[in-house]
Amino acid sequence: MPLPDLFQPLLCEAGDSEENSETERSLKRMMEEYYRELYEKERKKNEELTEQLVEAESKIADLTYKVDLVKNSLLFRMVKPFRTVWAHFKNLCVRVKRYGNLRNFIRKVKSKMIERSAYKLHGTESFPSKEEAERQRNTKFRHAVKYSILVPLYNTPENFLREMIESVLAQTYENWELCLADGSDREHSYVENVVKEYIKKDAGNGSRIRYKKIEKNLGISENTNVCFSLATGDYIALFDHDDLLHPSVLYEYSKVIDETGADFVYCDEATFQGDSVNNMITLHFKPDFAIDNLRANNYICHFSVFKETLLEKAGLFRKEFDGSQDHDMVLRLTAAAENIRHVPKILYYWRSHAASVAADINAKTYAIDAAKGAVASHLTSQGFRNFKIESTKAFATIFRIRYEIIGNPKISIVIPNKDHEEDLERCIQSILTKASYENYEIIVVENNSTTEAIREYYKTLESCPEVKVVSYKGEFNYAKICNFGVKQADGDYILLLNNDTEVITRNFMEELLMYAQRKDVGAVGCKLYYADYTIQHAGIVLGLGAHRTAGHTHYRMAKGNLGYMGRLCYAQNVSAVTGACLLVKKTDYEAVGGLSEEFAVALNDVDFCLKLRERGLLNVFTPFAELFHYESKSRGTDLASENRTNAERYEKESALFREKWKEILSSGDPYYNVNFSLDHSNYTLKGKETSMVE
Repeated sequence: MPLPDLFQPLLCEAGDSEENSETERSLKRMMEEYYRELYEKERKKNEELTEQLVEAESKIADLTYKVDLVKNSLLFRMVKPFRTVWAHFKNLCVRVKRYGNLRNFIRKVKSKMIERSAYKLHGTESFPSKEEAERQRNTKFRHAVKYSILVPLYNTPENFLREMIESVLAQTYENWELCLADGSDREHSYVENVVKEYIKKDAGNGSRIRYKKIEKNLGISENTNVCFSLATGDYIALFDHDDLLHPSVLYEYSKVIDETGADFVYCDEATFQGDSVNNMITLHFKPDFAIDNLRANNYICHFSVFKETLLEKAGLFRKEFDGSQDHDMVLRLTAAAENIRHVPKILYYWRSHAASVAADINAKTYAIDAAKGAVASHLTSQGFRNFKIESTKAFATIFRIRYEIIGNPKISIVIPNKDHEEDLERCIQSILTKASYENYEIIVVENNSTTEAIREYYKTLESCPEVKVVSYKGEFNYAKICNFGVKQADGDYILLLNNDTEVITRNFMEELLMYAQRKDVGAVGCKLYYADYTIQHAGIVLGLGAHRTAGHTHYRMAKGNLGYMGRLCYAQNVSAVTGACLLVKKTDYEAVGGLSEEFAVALNDVDFCLKLRERGLLNVFTPFAELFHYESKSRGTDLASENRTNAERYEKESALFREKWKEILSSGDPYYNVNFSLDHSNYTLKGKETSMVE
C-alpha cells in the first residue's frame, strides 16, 4: 500500500540508528492508525449505503406489490380501452413536442404525406407487368448464379407460409432453390403438409423446393444451419418464414452481381401489416455499406444475399446470438466480403404481427442482449477492447458505442479569428471551464482584427498556458488561415473550431477522439445547435440544397428529434462533416494537403472530407459531442438579399466545387438513399418538386 505524502519526509529522515529505528516504529504505528481510521470510515460508509439500498429495495418491493394489486383489479381491466387511448394521445404529444415548433411539425406532416402517397408505388404497383416479367425471365446473364434461399420454419401460420412460398415461386429470375428446415411441433404438423403440397406443384421445375423435418426444434440459428446443409447454390439468401419477396428481387440482384461481381448484396425494405404489402407501416431506405451504422444497428437486415464461399471465413449461425442472429451473421459476412452492394429499391416486405420483432422488440426482449453480444463479438474480432455498448432512446437495438481512448494524445485546437472578442472569449472559456480532456492546446489564428477590445483580450490570454495567439497576415481566406494555424500546432490531432461555437458536452473531445484515433477514420464531426437548440449540423449530404453542392441533414429540427430511423441517436458514416468543429489526425491533414485554398470560405470542409474519402478513409458524425454554433456571426450570411458580395463569392466557389467533384456528385451520396429528395434536409421522399425547405 502506498504511503501517505504526510509520512514520506519523516521516513526519508529515518536512518539505521536505534533512535531512528524507534522513530520508524512510531511512524509505522501512526500509519497503522491512519489506515485503520480510513478503513473504519469506509466500512461505516458501506454500512450506510447498504442500509439505503435495503430501504430502496424494500420500497420497490412494496410499490411493485401495490402496482400488481392495481393491475389485477377488475376496475383496471375495465378501463383498458381508455388507458390505450390516453397512451396513444400522450405518445402523440411527445412526438409533436420533438419537432420543436409548428413549422417543423408541418414539415413532418408534409413528409409523411409524401411517404404515404409512395406506399403503393413501392408495393404492388412496383411489381412487373406480365410483359416486363416475361422479359426479365428471358434475360440471359453472363453469370447465371443459383440462389439458395434459406428459410427456417417454426410453427409458421399457414397463410404466412403459403404467401412466403408463393412469393418465391413468383420470382422472375428462376434459377433458385428454396431450402426449408422445419422445427415445428406436432400441433403444427400442417407445415409439413403445406410444404409437400408445393413441392408437388413445382415438381416440373426440377425439385427447387428442398425440405427437411427436424425432429426437435434447435432454435433459429441451428435450424438455419440445417438449411445450409440443404443448399447447393452459388449465393445464399436469408429469408424469414413470415415475410414476402418482391417478384423482381432475384432479377435485380442478378443484374448487380453480373455487372459488379458483388459478393454481398442487400436492398431497401418495407414493413407491412395485414394481408397486403400495400398496408405499409414504414419504408426503410438505407445507405450504402456503412460499417459504423451497422455496428450501431442492423440497418442492412433484409434481404441479405451473399456468395457461398464467404462462409469459409464467416462460419455458420451461432446459437448464442439467437434473437439477433442476423445482425451477428451480417457483421461477420460483411467483414469477410470484398464487394458489398446495395440495391436502392424496396424489394423485401417485412411482416409486422403480434409476435414479430417488426411489431415490437419487447416481443423478443432477449434480442436486445443478443444484439449487444453480436456487436461486442464483432468489435473484439476487429481488435477493439474495453468498449461499452448501450441502448439509445431511439430504439433498444440502436446502440451507442463508447470506444476506449488509446494513450493520451495531444489535440491542437485551431480557431481562426478576426475581431468578435465576445464570441472568441465565450468559445475559449467554454473549453477551459468545461472540457474534461486535459491534453490540448488552443491556437488562435489572428487575421486582420481592428478593434481595441480584441487586442485587450489577446493580452489576457498571454497568462493562459493552454492558449497561444499567432498572426496570419493577408486577406481573409479560411482555408489558408487554418493551414497556417496547423503549421504552428504540435498536437497529434487537429481540431478545427469556429470562434462562434460554445461547448455543451464536457467530454466532446473524447467523443470525437474515440473515432478519430481509428486507422480507418479521417474526419469526425459533432452535433451543432443554434442558440434555440435547433440543429445546425448533423452530418453533410453531397448534392443537397439549391446549389446542388452539399447541405446539412435534419437542419433546424428540434434537439429532441430522433431523426430518420433514429439517425440522430447514433454515430454513423457520412460523406462530410462541417469544419466548424472537425477532428482529424495531423498526419492525415497533412497527407491531403490541408484545406484546399481555392475555397476561400465555403465548401473547403466538404472538399477536405472528400479528399480524405479518396484515400479510403471514413468520415464520421457523432451526436454525442454537442456544441452551440452561432453560425455566420463571424463572416456574415451568403444570402444574396443580405450580402451580394458574399453571395457572388459563394456562387463562384459552388461552381468550382461542382466541377472538381462532378463525378462524385453525379453518382450520388453513398450514405443518402437516391429515393430521398435533394430539396429537403429531413429525409423526405422524392415527390412533387418543391423549393428547398428551410
